[in-house]
Amino acid sequence: MVSDNISVPSLYVIKGIIILDNDGNRILAKYYNNSFGTVKEQKDFEKSLFNKTHKGSGDVILLDNWTIVYRNNVDLLFYVMGSTNENELMLNSVLTCLFESLSTMLRKNVEKRHLYDNLDLVMLTFDEICDDGIILETDPILITQRVQLRQDDIPLG
Repeated sequence: MVSDNISVPSLYVIKGIIILDNDGNRILAKYYNNSFGTVKEQKDFEKSLFNKTHKGSGDVILLDNWTIVYRNNVDLLFYVMGSTNENELMLNSVLTCLFESLSTMLRKNVEKRHLYDNLDLVMLTFDEICDDGIILETDPILITQRVQLRQDDIPLG
């Protein structure tokens, strides 16, 4: 007999990855479910998230039935979202992979200006780590190699 409190395991672990600047403005956000149907709902959630986390150095927070791990760096905030019953260690491994991959590719200059200048790399990094909420890879070295390899394939015009 299955208890009602036990959730069914799923590969769809990640519900969203968000990068905000130190004013709470969206740099990049990718949501992997339909909980936020409109851009306004997404931005309202991001504003609430920023207000709860911008003074902290990073950790885990439970907000609006989401488990969110986050990290503060210079003028950026990085977030990875999962459902309330999600394992924080899995979410944190995605967050760590994202940050370390970007840190390597941007030569330790993970700040707003450098992120905007290399937004294509950031988007590729999101896609290499997670596809439709399924974690594909959490090794920053492999992610860095794949993203730089794919960047070489992009035509110049």
